[in-house]
Amino acid sequence: MLKTYQGSCHCGAVRYEADIDLSQGTSRCNCSICRKTRYWGTVIKPEAFRLLTDEAQLGDYQFASKQGHQLFCKSCGLRSFSRGNVPEIGGAFVSINIACLDGVSDEELAALPIKYLNGRDYDWFHEPKVTSYL
Repeated sequence: MLKTYQGSCHCGAVRYEADIDLSQGTSRCNCSICRKTRYWGTVIKPEAFRLLTDEAQLGDYQFASKQGHQLFCKSCGLRSFSRGNVPEIGGAFVSINIACLDGVSDEELAALPIKYLNGRDYDWFHEPKVTSYL
């Protein structure tokens, strides 16, 4: 069911709203940045996302193919969402860090479906062989 969620970084300087249907699934990826940050996300279209704070509060890090913008709070450093454009997964997107959604219960988080992505090998359509560490 589509629901509007509030999200934020750790210090609260970055805040947003996002219209998400969490029952449609979430993902964990084995690419270098997701693996190191233990990122758990869900992808939405840009029109379903509203940044409630000034863009100037965000730092931007890009790597590898430069298709994604790993945005982070300049105060606390937390990456509560990212933006990008990857044609192989449907074009423009916003990836919401599930752990940064406010007011989601432990029980709701535990029940979310998770798909594992092989971003390390740019093989988005096949899960990695080992996922227990993600």
